[in-house]
Amino acid sequence: MNVNSLLDGDTLWRGHSPHHGPDRGMADRVARQPTGYAALDTVLPRGGWPDQALSEILFGADGVGEIRLLWPTLARLTQTGAGRPVVLIAPPYIPYAPAWQAAGIDLRHLQVVQAPNSTEALWAAEQCLRSGACSAVLCWPHKADDRALRRLQVAAQTGQALGFVFRDQRESRNPSPAALRLQISSELSGPKVRILKCRGGTPPANAIPLNPQSQPTLRVAAV
Repeated sequence: MNVNSLLDGDTLWRGHSPHHGPDRGMADRVARQPTGYAALDTVLPRGGWPDQALSEILFGADGVGEIRLLWPTLARLTQTGAGRPVVLIAPPYIPYAPAWQAAGIDLRHLQVVQAPNSTEALWAAEQCLRSGACSAVLCWPHKADDRALRRLQVAAQTGQALGFVFRDQRESRNPSPAALRLQISSELSGPKVRILKCRGGTPPANAIPLNPQSQPTLRVAAV
């Protein structure tokens, strides 16, 4: 295998400035997995979520915007994911279907898997990611060590899926094998995201606001 073939795939990551400039090639400017938030996509190394990888979302309290952060992505995947479902593993609350549908998510391609504990939740998430049948897998484990997260990272790459794990912001003090680590917080001006780690780039110093104006117009799916 030569160097060019490695660079064309996801085996190696090239470091560069996280800011998109006019001198960057078209391949780098067009993201395969945009977040749906222009301000966030601009500072992420590949212009969106790391493809076929695990992203970690850290937050201090439920409802600060952690689900809203993913809604544009989940809407796109359920509408154009070629039948590959989005799977929620052990969500802390029952998803409110009207809100998810209003966000543009096609509920026919959304599945929920319950699990009695973190061990079972992590096992289910790994199997779904590795299967190659899912476009994205979201998981809320109460406990997840480095080994468990590394298994999810490998499974996401094997199954060519997006993996998202939601964890308490106190975990930010511990290292993680996730390709991307985001910390979301709620402020008077609205939720903001701070990039703690982004493989292939340097995290910006400032937090990024999740402005509703930066979201794309989403078609409401019929169920």
